[in-house]
Parts: sequence; C-alpha cells; structure tokens
Amino acid sequence: MDKTEALRQCPLFKGFTKVGLRIIASIAQEKHLESGTTIFMEGTDAESMFVVQAGEVGVFLDNDDQERSELARMGPHQSFGELALLTSGGRRLASTRALTDVVLLEIQSKDFARLQSKKPQACLKLLMAIVRDLGDRLSEGRDSLKSALA
Repeated sequence: MDKTEALRQCPLFKGFTKVGLRIIASIAQEKHLESGTTIFMEGTDAESMFVVQAGEVGVFLDNDDQERSELARMGPHQSFGELALLTSGGRRLASTRALTDVVLLEIQSKDFARLQSKKPQACLKLLMAIVRDLGDRLSEGRDSLKSALA
C-alpha cells in the first residue's frame, strides 16, 4: 500500500488534503517487523510515532512483578506513540510489541521537527489532530474510571 493511502485511512489524518498527506508521507518510513518484535520499551526516549498498515501491535505496562499488563491492541489504520511529536526529550509511557507480523509507518520526531519550518501548516494540522485524539482518549478513560468507581 502507498504511504499516502495508508495515512489517509488512519483517523488521525482525517481532513488532510492529498497534498497534506503527501507532505507527511514524505517523512514516513515503512517498517516490516516479525511477530514478537519489541517496537519500543516503557521509559525509553520517545523518538517516533507509528501508524499500523498491517498486523497487530500490543501496548503493555510493566508491573513490579516483572509481568506485563496489556493496555490495548492496535490494528490496521490505528496510530500510537504520538506523544513523541509533541514532546522533546519525552519518555515512553508504555511498551509495544508486534503481536503478529506487522507493517508500520514510522514518523520520526527529528524529521517532523525539520518539516515544521518547511511545511508548518501540515505539521500544525497533525499536532492539532494528535491533541484532539489525546483529549478524546482521556475523556474515554475518565468515563471508564467513573463507571468502575460507581
């Protein structure tokens, strides 16, 4: 699948024009990973965000008993690791692993930072979409927490 088309199918890029998608696709790198491969570990430097093109990715938290608790599963057209584009020098809040063979689009924060001076409108649009998505996720989490405590 073409990188531009893969981004278009991701809800994070809803509302992007073809030109905007091509701009972001120009810095995206396709990665093929085998099942069981660690994508990133909790506590490491946050350097990239990802869009799943194919396969399934697990998001995990490590606990004190050296066990992992699964937080989420990400499939085709979903994104993860977006905070890497918002924060400079940030750390990963969870670990991720390929649950199946996966194809990912990786957008590195260093490439995104360079693109901001050349194509600020496309970059701002993506940053606003990330903030909106994080806000939605926080609201959903708050509602779940309220239900669990009731």
